[in-house]
Amino acid sequence: MSTSPPPPPQTTAARRLAAGREVWRVLSGRVARLLARAHQTWRRSLQVRVVTITLVASSLLVGGFAYLIADKITTILLDNARTDVQLRLKGGAGYAAKQVSLYRQPQEAQLQETIDGTVNYLAGGDPQQTGGVVVAITAADYPTMIQTRTAPAVNVQPLISKELRSAVASGKVASQIQTGRLTGESTKYLVYGSPVPTSFGQIELYYLVPLTRQDTTAADARATVVATGIALVILLGLLAALVTRLVVNPVRVAARTAQRLSAGLLDQRMVVNGEDDLALLAASFNQMATNLQRQILRLEEMSRLQRRFTSDVSHELRTPLTTVRMAADLIFAERDEFDPAVARSAELLQAELDRFEELLTDLLEISRFDAGFAMLDAEPTDLVPVVHRVVDRLAGLAERVGVEIELDLPSTPVIAEVDPRRVERVLRNLVGNAVEHGEARPVLITLGIDETAVAITVRDHGVGLKVGEEKLVFNRFWRADPSRARQTGGTGLGLSISLEDARLHGGWLEAWGAPGQGAQFRLTLPARAGDRLTTSPLRLVPADAALPFGGPRDGGPLAIGPGPARAIDPAPADGGERAEVRS
Repeated sequence: MSTSPPPPPQTTAARRLAAGREVWRVLSGRVARLLARAHQTWRRSLQVRVVTITLVASSLLVGGFAYLIADKITTILLDNARTDVQLRLKGGAGYAAKQVSLYRQPQEAQLQETIDGTVNYLAGGDPQQTGGVVVAITAADYPTMIQTRTAPAVNVQPLISKELRSAVASGKVASQIQTGRLTGESTKYLVYGSPVPTSFGQIELYYLVPLTRQDTTAADARATVVATGIALVILLGLLAALVTRLVVNPVRVAARTAQRLSAGLLDQRMVVNGEDDLALLAASFNQMATNLQRQILRLEEMSRLQRRFTSDVSHELRTPLTTVRMAADLIFAERDEFDPAVARSAELLQAELDRFEELLTDLLEISRFDAGFAMLDAEPTDLVPVVHRVVDRLAGLAERVGVEIELDLPSTPVIAEVDPRRVERVLRNLVGNAVEHGEARPVLITLGIDETAVAITVRDHGVGLKVGEEKLVFNRFWRADPSRARQTGGTGLGLSISLEDARLHGGWLEAWGAPGQGAQFRLTLPARAGDRLTTSPLRLVPADAALPFGGPRDGGPLAIGPGPARAIDPAPADGGERAEVRS
């Protein structure tokens, strides 16, 4: 029976490394999501921010006070212990001095017994106060003649440092706090030493007082202060949450009501409770909503009457226009037999009637858009022939003004579900405007497609647009320079209708321009009817555009809008014609 060999160590290590990286990736992803959620909650919730700031500020404040109080309690307990030891040390030093004052030499036989009795007396003289206190007498000047005595009998040498011993030997009363083991467990001691003068020199008296009781009392005090501080912080947090909730809830209700109002539900109102400031806010909000509803209804009625008037006038003008057209056609056909001045008048009459008829057609189309009656007749359409038809129709105008129309079209069909009549009208407006304002320079038409959208750009190299005019070109009857001569006598509604046609498709119609660099318009439509656009296959800003130093941040012509090269979305505009500008 054969067995497979074990995997090489390098393979096992690589697998472990890969597994570790995968675990780290999962953990880092979860942490990142939690941080993102916390950040989102912090940004969106005023209550969370107020409560968090209150908790942090109160924690710092209460923590500072707790530290000061605990430190003060510890200092007071230690000072009391020092005072008690100093009093005992003073009395003990006096008593020891009297006991050894009869001896003239340190080698006398009875001196050691006297020192032993003195230590025992000082250690047991007051059993109510001495619990755990250690008394020691040493003689640094006579280490061989006088032995160190302690009561109780423990080794105190590790707790008496050289510095303390030197200070007491030099005739000073000194103290220090040391931690050591005298009775089996580590204990903190307050060590005090005092010189005791004698007839033959001096000896040293030491008191070692355990600080166990003081430490326990200080720890209890700190725990009490900390618990009180935590309870106070929690109480402040709850109080902040309650107060913030009382303020935030009406604001949230106002925000929801405002959203409903903006959605068209003009009858929405806030509930007014009480007579405080929040109730005043709710009442004022309701009054504002009532006034807005009244104004909106009045404006809607005026708009409806205006649209109806425009539609009625446009329809009523059709009959007299037809009669005048028939008479004008008859006069125009016989103009060669008239006087030259009369013949010229007949030509002018014919041209103005054509423009008047176009204006009526555009007004009827605008009235249908305003009334919401415009319908999209979408069908799969190859846009390449549509572009060619537009160019063929405008070839005469381009030749007359000396503009060459260049095409950049794919070699394969570009199929999209669009309304060909409306797309052709949009392109006719865009190309006609580009030829009209191209300053006898070439006009480039580019067609592009990707998986979700199709786009057509019309680029001219005329005087261009000034900053901000890319939003105004879609306004109805807007012209940057009314004195500028036109070749085609447009109605002033072409770009407005084009914008509505693009919206009806669910697409974008955007403009870019810069003084002296010309302009470019981009039409972007979804490849499938009803899809939502996210990007455009073509750039809005041309590749040959020379941006000013620093780019758009320095006030350049780059506009803002949807797509990769985004421009100011003309959707808020009421519609209008292509801008005419002078350099």
